[in-house]
Amino acid sequence: MKYTPQDITGLDLAFGGDMKKLLPPMSEIPEEFQRDSNEWSRLVSTWFFRGLKSFDCEPREGIDKGKALKHISAILRSFDPSHEHKEAGCAYLLSLWFKEPKYTA
Repeated sequence: MKYTPQDITGLDLAFGGDMKKLLPPMSEIPEEFQRDSNEWSRLVSTWFFRGLKSFDCEPREGIDKGKALKHISAILRSFDPSHEHKEAGCAYLLSLWFKEPKYTA
């Protein structure tokens, strides 16, 4: 798998991490994730703007759920790049790492 969850430090969670290591370039994110037109995009938008009460997605084989969620959290908390890039990238990564979007807002 090209993109795997990275180890995230407390500083990464507080201020975001190195986006070159954590976030795919916009050119590598499929178009469907760039238009808020799928369930993963809606999950990320809800997470960012309202927060989630629960995240019940089952990780794909070989993916550590806690590590993946810290990775996504670090991206969402970063100041760069644009919000649209972060949202599209997080939706794409979640789709790679989890089987289906199950959550409660």
